[in-house]
Order: sequence, then C-alpha cells, then structure tokens
Amino acid sequence: MLTGATGFIGAAVLGELGRRGDVSVRAVGRRAPGTGAGGATEWVPADLARPGSLAGTCEGADVLLHLAGVVSPDEALCETVNVRGTAALMAEAVRAGTGRVVHLSTAAVYGPGPHRGAAVGELVPAPVSATSRTRLAGEAHALAAGATVLRPGLVMGTGDRWVVPALAELVDRVPARWDGGRGLLSAVDVTDLARLVAALAVLPSLPGNGGATGRVFHAGHPSPVRTGEVLAELAELGVLPSVDTDLAWDECVSLLRATPGTVSERQFSLLARDHWYRSDEVWRVAHCPPGPGPVARLASAAPWYRGALGRPGPLR
Repeated sequence: MLTGATGFIGAAVLGELGRRGDVSVRAVGRRAPGTGAGGATEWVPADLARPGSLAGTCEGADVLLHLAGVVSPDEALCETVNVRGTAALMAEAVRAGTGRVVHLSTAAVYGPGPHRGAAVGELVPAPVSATSRTRLAGEAHALAAGATVLRPGLVMGTGDRWVVPALAELVDRVPARWDGGRGLLSAVDVTDLARLVAALAVLPSLPGNGGATGRVFHAGHPSPVRTGEVLAELAELGVLPSVDTDLAWDECVSLLRATPGTVSERQFSLLARDHWYRSDEVWRVAHCPPGPGPVARLASAAPWYRGALGRPGPLR
C-alpha cells in the first residue's frame, strides 16, 4: 500500500516497484497515478485530511509505504495532514495487521545548521517551519506503529521542483561560490532513494534483517556533496550559469538581502552551509547499494531541469 504515488518521491518509488515485477501495489490518494505511471495494480481514492476515507485502505497489505505529506506554511493544514492524517493511517495499518511500515520524513526536522556528520540521536530536532514541526510530530505516530522512518536531506533528480530551482534563483541573486562552495550537504538522487524505499519494502524477514523496525534513519547518500561541486556540475550541464568568484558568507547574506526573491535566508543557509547527516547505516540494513551519488546522477536529470528552468542547454 503506497501513499504519495503522484508526488516527486512517491512516483519514483511506484516506478521502481513496477520494474520489480513481483510486487502488487495499491496506490492510495486523492488522485490516481497518471496513465504512464507503471507499478500500480489498483488505485483507492482517499484523503489524509479526511481520516474516515482511510478505512480499509491497508486491508490485506503486507507493507505500508507512507510517502505522502503536505509542504505548506499553513500550520493548520500541516497539522491536519501530516499529524492527524498520519495518526489515522498508522492506526489503520495496525488494525489491518500490516506487518511492515516505511514512513518518509525529512532531515529538516533538525532546524538550522550547521550540522556536520551527525548520526541519528546525536542532534536534538529543532524544527522551525510548520511543515517540519508537523513532520516530526507525525514521526511519533509512525514509530508507535513500528515504522522505519526515513529522514532524507536534499532530494534531486527528474521532477525536483525545489532544490535545483532554488539553486538557480540563488545563483542569479548571489552570483558566486557561496562561502567558497565549501558547504557539505546530505543529498540523494530520487532514483536512488526510490531504490532504498523499495528495498526496505521487500526486505526478507530473516534473522539480522529486523534492525529497521521502529527506528529512524538518515536517508541521504552516504557521501556528502559540496555545494561548489553541485554548482559546477550543473553549470557544466547547462542547467545553471557558471560562477568563478568566491564570497564570504556575510557578503553572500548581504547580497541576498539586497536582491528580492522567493528563497529565504534560512533556505539559502540550508543549501549553502553544512547540513550533513551520517546516512551509511540505512543502505547497509536494506542491503541496497547507494549508487554513484547525486552529483553523478545529475547528467541524466539535466534535460528535465533545463526544460523546467527554460535553459537552452550546455555550451560545448
């Protein structure tokens, strides 16, 4: 049973499960997956904002993959979907006897950095937005149901409408390597995150494989990436303009404040300064190779990014 099948991450997970060919998927949500989205055996209409609509959605399901959520400054909406909706869904999974639950959260629950290589349990969550506060509260309901909770950092790849678009705006507003491009980030390509979620979904119940139950994991690629490395690769691929000067952080913030835009100072810090969370354990537990990393994956997503951003393409 899969929620969020029409979202950025959920659609990638649905496609990954469809490629396996040995899994039946019930997609549950307000909208059915598109006709080109492989992997869904059936679709059941339901809405996390209406808990009563979730009744029976987990019936007969061996695994619940809860990947849906709302990102909004509206605290009441986030509370309704991310907390009360998650609580109702987890209660339904327990009632139905669903044996395994994977719940998607976010590393944004830790709040402002810098954070450098912390393992789960080494940082006290300090969320600062309605979305991250309610995602953290939703985790508690998932953990009570025995879920494996995943906290990815930045998720990039085809379909990404936040990370690289935000970088594009920031390069226009602050055309430099921010703080010398030294910031270390936890990032993951959406296709690799989808493989991880699918691996956790079908992980055999064998001795030694129960270590994911009722636990929180960071879910970035095990190797952090530097902000400057990401900007350089995106420039090489024609997604972003190239930058060849370094600015100290205080200068970057001053320039950002002087240039209007939609990306906030807090979001700028999230993308430019250290926000790195140790993520090697979950790949080992899932018996899932992490792949070459999000920077190496950018080439395959570059045509989509160029189209989304209206870029003409790389100059060769």
